[in-house]
Amino acid sequence: MGQSASRFQFTKSQHIPTLKVLQAAMFDFRYDPHAHEEYAFGVTLSGRQDFFSGGQYHRSPPGNVIIFNPDDVHDGQPGGNHTLDYVMLYVHPDQVKALFDDALGQETAANFRFDTTQVQDKALRERITEVARLITMATGSQIDQENALYQVVERITQLGGAFQPGRTSTRPDTLLGLAKEYIHAHLDSDLSLEAISQAAHLSKFHFLRLFRQQLGITPYQYVINCRVNAACSALENGASLSEVTFRYGFTDLSHFNRRFKRIYGVTPYQYQRHLIR
Repeated sequence: MGQSASRFQFTKSQHIPTLKVLQAAMFDFRYDPHAHEEYAFGVTLSGRQDFFSGGQYHRSPPGNVIIFNPDDVHDGQPGGNHTLDYVMLYVHPDQVKALFDDALGQETAANFRFDTTQVQDKALRERITEVARLITMATGSQIDQENALYQVVERITQLGGAFQPGRTSTRPDTLLGLAKEYIHAHLDSDLSLEAISQAAHLSKFHFLRLFRQQLGITPYQYVINCRVNAACSALENGASLSEVTFRYGFTDLSHFNRRFKRIYGVTPYQYQRHLIR
């Protein structure tokens, strides 16, 4: 394709709830720092994917696998002068928890986190692209797609010591957890830093410093990110653009479009058209 525009195509699995695929060709676009509620398993197909995550700058060459845990803050852009082509699977933790438990041979209360963002593994790369093929081509039965997704999860658990169940909660984790719970419970309200910091039992000054230090974005950026993610779910369930715009505190459709596109690469209208046929 010519190096003049970027394209993004979302496709939802017709069999597995919460599982969707992004096919992206990026040349003139850069994502704002953001996080998703889902796991994201991606493969760089061509070009180079440059992004900042987990306090580090990453460069993903062709064939590389990228893994983001839920709530991992990251940005992203093409590296060099070539179009970046990549594919990404998104799936909610609730959808794959039983698969991870089975692959590891143990049942736990916690979700799992992979502490290596990039992986060079041919088997995992092929399994991710196979899931993407089944979904984008709308081929295979439900059990075919479920098995393909299980193959991805199984390979991740086989990669060894980098994959660890849960994390020991520290006091900052606990306090910020209270703040995040408050934000999620009041996404359709007029949120303030004062109210959020009080929910975390911190002064506004200490809350701002701790939040930025631990998450890599400001509370304001996090609130916008959560509202956009909530808007995605509403759009997937058929809510109207006007309803979603005002429910989540965007001043008008133009404001909603601008914020949404910086995270998803497409407008809310385009996103809804991709996923609701």
